Amino acid sequence: MDTVALAVTDGMLHFELSLACEVFGAKPADVAGPWYRVVVCGPAPSRVGRFRLEPDHGLDRLPRAGTVIVPGLADIDGDPPADLVDAVRAAHEAGARVASLCTGAFVLAAAGLLDGLRATTHWAHTHALAARYPQVTVDPDVLYVDNGSVLTSAGKAAAMDLCLHLVRLDHGASVANTVARRLVVPPHRDGGQAQFVNTPVPAPDNHPLAGLFPWVIERLDQPLTVEDLARQARMSSRNLGRHFRSVTGTTPLQWLLTQRIRHAQELLETTDNGIDTIAAATGMGTATTLRRHFNRTVGVPPDAYRRAFRSRTRPAPNDSGHRPDPSRRPLSTRRLRADGDSS
Repeated sequence: MDTVALAVTDGMLHFELSLACEVFGAKPADVAGPWYRVVVCGPAPSRVGRFRLEPDHGLDRLPRAGTVIVPGLADIDGDPPADLVDAVRAAHEAGARVASLCTGAFVLAAAGLLDGLRATTHWAHTHALAARYPQVTVDPDVLYVDNGSVLTSAGKAAAMDLCLHLVRLDHGASVANTVARRLVVPPHRDGGQAQFVNTPVPAPDNHPLAGLFPWVIERLDQPLTVEDLARQARMSSRNLGRHFRSVTGTTPLQWLLTQRIRHAQELLETTDNGIDTIAAATGMGTATTLRRHFNRTVGVPPDAYRRAFRSRTRPAPNDSGHRPDPSRRPLSTRRLRADGDSS
């Protein structure tokens, strides 16, 4: 996965292209080990928005990449360029992981890579994608969809969510957090793009749960209930559930479990603490409970996750008890199942 190839042609959207270059093209100073090598591949110099882009290689370079990124297309009414479609299909057949950003999903669909799979794109174009490619199951509500070797993202900023997800898959949650901090974005956003269609994105301190999130994050080792959260937020349990759905796209208990799992991931990556200690620190109670929820959520047991990602992060001697910014630690990956113990 060391080489990330950006597949470009005339009419690409420059925002998604630039975003991918930022995530994969700049190795954080405090991350040890190898990083990605980014190459831009296209048939000829291309017009990308108001910019002219000179590719490093032709499209025939795509099959030799570990990951191929297809940015969004400005015009989705016509057929995607045939040479781009053929090159993306050839890359996938050669074993590359292929990911589309925003309307780049139309290229993957034209290449047949989404047949029989779930996929997404910008919410304004999900109906068009579903109508043109009925063999694709289009999900209009999510930020991205991971089918293993084929991934698609929703529009604009959701491309960042998918790119950080790829970093998480390859390098672990701690490294993805580091990249996100450099870019001054949350490593993971809960919920899907449906929450952005008709309502503005709430500012960090401009919604009823703004004070509740950090309060919960500092108490993950405690047996919190929905009633505890509602009492702290000074609202009924029913109102709490309604606000959680609006702000996070999920329920209070599911959100709380997600935060516990994310904190467990961070401790597995950055400390030598035993599973019993991590279970207590994350409010799971017992190692058995932690293993059950972790395996179901992440896709591998805690020990396998630690083996996969411990060497890729800078180890800390022990858990300092400090937890990063509220509610933003990312879940990692089901792709580990191929590399680690899944028992």
